[in-house]
Amino acid sequence: MTQRDQISIGSQSILWVAGVGVGLVTLAFVLGVQVGKQGAALRRPAQKGVEEELKDLPEPLVDQLKIFEGDGPDKLVATPRVDASAPRPEPKPEAAPARESAWTLQLVSTSDAAEAKRVADKAKAAGFATTTLKDKGQLKVRLAKSADRAAIDKTAERLKKAGFKPFAVKAE
Repeated sequence: MTQRDQISIGSQSILWVAGVGVGLVTLAFVLGVQVGKQGAALRRPAQKGVEEELKDLPEPLVDQLKIFEGDGPDKLVATPRVDASAPRPEPKPEAAPARESAWTLQLVSTSDAAEAKRVADKAKAAGFATTTLKDKGQLKVRLAKSADRAAIDKTAERLKKAGFKPFAVKAE
């Protein structure tokens, strides 16, 4: 029997070959991305030159206003004749100005009843009347009074100084 050469591969050689393979795959990926970007850039329409951009601008304001000079037909405005003997329509009453929305401040929204009570008690001790609403499984502690947005913003500043983190919500 003839002896054959034996090749032994150690764990270090396997790691080295695997590392080179990962490096080559990474290099191929990066090059593919770069080629794709270049191809997309070449497919874009060419950018306009400065001369072409200037041609796209509207005509100068002086040229636009020339149509209003003189006593041409565009200056004449037809007015309807009014019959003085016809009854005059009564003016429509103006709609009442829309009432500004009422706002309030929410101090906390939690599912923990003890936390909601603690925040409500703390607000009461600081001189703010609160109400607790239950909405979708959450307890929401809000100020009892509502007001316009400016007044609510001022109250929010006072609450922040008292250690709360309020935020404005529309009163329901």
